[in-house]
Amino acid sequence: MIRSVKLEDAQGMVPLMEALGYPSSKNQIKNRLQSIVSQKHYQTYVYEVNNELLGMIGMIFSEAYHTDEPHVRVIAFVVLEKEQGKGIGKMLMEKAGEWAVTNGAKTIMLNSGNRSERKKAHEIYHSFGFEGRATGFYKRL
Repeated sequence: MIRSVKLEDAQGMVPLMEALGYPSSKNQIKNRLQSIVSQKHYQTYVYEVNNELLGMIGMIFSEAYHTDEPHVRVIAFVVLEKEQGKGIGKMLMEKAGEWAVTNGAKTIMLNSGNRSERKKAHEIYHSFGFEGRATGFYKRL
């Protein structure tokens, strides 16, 4: 079942963040969620079966300087490896699309690393209708 995330999901999100490549403690995730769930421009959905979180998608709605069309940026998207290939990611992405349209977004964007281990993810994004059109740049402050 897909539903909005709750603060009580912090423990269940630990393996999801690990699978995404960002090991985090329950307390770290809970602190992040406290900030995120209180902001209307953010939305996080989880996929839960038998009280276990198998996947999640987190996003933010944004206006833009370069266009009149607002967009949604996917910040985190993951399905546990043992559950991949069952359509969970597709369902989460469709739910994200519904939220984006409801909020007036015209585009969904996401970044994904250019590392070889991300090749499978890139193929999945293409199958969802995404185009690879940009390169991200990051500077640590």
